[in-house]
Amino acid sequence: MEKTKRYILPEDRIPRRWYNIQAEMPNKPMPPVHPATKQPLKAEDLYPIFAEELCRQELNQTDAWIDIPEEVREKYKFYRSTPLVRAYALEEALGTPAHIYFKNESVSPMGSHKLNSAIPQAYYCKKEGVENVTTETGAGQWGASLAYAAKMFGLEAAVYQVKISYEQKPYRKSIMQTFGAQVTPSPSMSTRAGADRPTSARSRATPSTVSPATPCRKERSLSLFRHGTHGIFERKARWPRASASLAAVGELQHALYIAGG
Repeated sequence: MEKTKRYILPEDRIPRRWYNIQAEMPNKPMPPVHPATKQPLKAEDLYPIFAEELCRQELNQTDAWIDIPEEVREKYKFYRSTPLVRAYALEEALGTPAHIYFKNESVSPMGSHKLNSAIPQAYYCKKEGVENVTTETGAGQWGASLAYAAKMFGLEAAVYQVKISYEQKPYRKSIMQTFGAQVTPSPSMSTRAGADRPTSARSRATPSTVSPATPCRKERSLSLFRHGTHGIFERKARWPRASASLAAVGELQHALYIAGG
């Protein structure tokens, strides 16, 4: 009997909501503290930096499910659903009777799951009148994802890339520039944080991104991948998709592991 290795969830089965795990945690995370007032942050404290809807999502500890805007779902369809793959060789190597599956996120245009978060961030910025998004990136996957998403919604993008990666991975820079992003090695003289550092320290791997994100709110917004509750549940949209895919092939999941990198 021929084995099926890859399973693709139909477009009409793509989930319509993100999952916010904070709402169902018995012990909620402590709220972030405002650096000036030393009081718990409120959503409006973040408005000068991030899109307002992302600020509300960031501090949302009550709603387990967040509706995915239809325009975002339509953009997801460019590359989703990603294949659910049966890891037959790994099962054989482990000698286990368990059925092991993984979601192959490398098939997205940027080669990773990071586009799952970049698209809604760009969408909310566009919806709120933002014209330019600014971000940091290390190896370049997140910067490329945001550059791609910004192009989708007609936004300008400025990416500050860790200088050593900027120099060692020129093709990542080329990808970002292909989608119209302005890419700057960081630290650099173009930000206050970079200019204030000693010359010898500007080659170290610490991106300086906050200072260029501070002009007029309606002109520019900061978008981050590594930090933020909204970024977590947008890119962990893989969980409901994986669950739906498993159900479609008749599998009952006993354990589900989601990578956090």
